[in-house]
Amino acid sequence: MPGGRRAGPTRTRQAIVDVARAQFAARGYDAVSLRAIAREAGVDPALVHHFFAAKAQLFAAAMELPLEPDAFVSALLAGDADTLGERLVRAVVELWDTPGAFEGFLGLIRGAVTHSDAARLLREFLTRELLGRLAAAAAPDAAQARAALAGSQIVGLAMARKIVGIEPLASADPAWLAAAVGPTVQRYLTAPLPG
Repeated sequence: MPGGRRAGPTRTRQAIVDVARAQFAARGYDAVSLRAIAREAGVDPALVHHFFAAKAQLFAAAMELPLEPDAFVSALLAGDADTLGERLVRAVVELWDTPGAFEGFLGLIRGAVTHSDAARLLREFLTRELLGRLAAAAAPDAAQARAALAGSQIVGLAMARKIVGIEPLASADPAWLAAAVGPTVQRYLTAPLPG
């Protein structure tokens, strides 16, 4: 059997993504390490880091998300802190509305309703890589509670718009939804919380 590198960067990258998808689905986001994915894919951990600088990037590839979490969070945080909620709602609605681009994530939301593993995976990713980071930057007190509150709105909006199809939310313009839902998300992210 010949030794050396595995043939073809495309096949190696895809093998890593396939293993990651299976491990994330089976064990959740927090319990999976890049080293464990490398081991199961039969590659050196440095090769996983070559393709994916962070676990969040690998998760995005495995779930076929049309975004890179670090860049998404950084872009949202670059604007005025007082309009973060509106920018967040508009950004996620525009992502969901991109034809075919967000099917993996919407599938995860659908699965979370009936499968505890999918629910754990969705919860861990949202709270650790997206909403948790936004909440911690917006108002560092009670970041976990803030992320959970904001997540309830974002996941609920995804369910209403893309899965259940509740009108007028299902067909509303992203700017209208941002103006309607964004202030609630903003309050969760920055306003004083009950004691």
